[in-house]
Amino acid sequence: MMAVALMSSDNRAAAALGRTAFPGGTQEFVAAMNREAARLGMTNSQFADPTGLDAGNVSTAADLIKLVRAAAREPLIRGITSTREMQVQPYGDGGTLEYRNTNPLVKRDDWRIKVSKTGYIHEAGRCLVMRTEVAGHELDIVLLGAQGKLTPVGDSNRLRDWLEANPRTPGEHLHSCAGVSDPNCWE
Repeated sequence: MMAVALMSSDNRAAAALGRTAFPGGTQEFVAAMNREAARLGMTNSQFADPTGLDAGNVSTAADLIKLVRAAAREPLIRGITSTREMQVQPYGDGGTLEYRNTNPLVKRDDWRIKVSKTGYIHEAGRCLVMRTEVAGHELDIVLLGAQGKLTPVGDSNRLRDWLEANPRTPGEHLHSCAGVSDPNCWE
């Protein structure tokens, strides 16, 4: 269920995890999500449901960087979120269900995605968070509020191309550069 929820953004799987993972059901699951966010220092985040579909789920790019860094330390999450596709047989002798990663970049050989999660609700737009390797450096990317379905993919490609064309030394960090092609975006 976790693989289907994280890799394929299957909201039914996320809701089922929320209902069954804790004795207190969804309410306790969401409380645990909020406790973990607080533990990670995500001071501007609040979770309202396990699927991400409730507009009461709020966060910031800075908080999501903390989350992607924590997720990158978990081998299970790294493996799940960078998997291209998977097949499951939930009905024993029944048919096979196929699930694909909602981040199309994981399917491309020119990307080295280590952690990835997409999301969408009307209030937040199309979102993508991921850890990848670009120009020999690990990079955490958070793209929020895109209107078009493939806009985060295009933005990721443009960001990668710009970084590869403007190499920096280790220790320099990219920040607050959304939509800006400016070499001063580096700290």
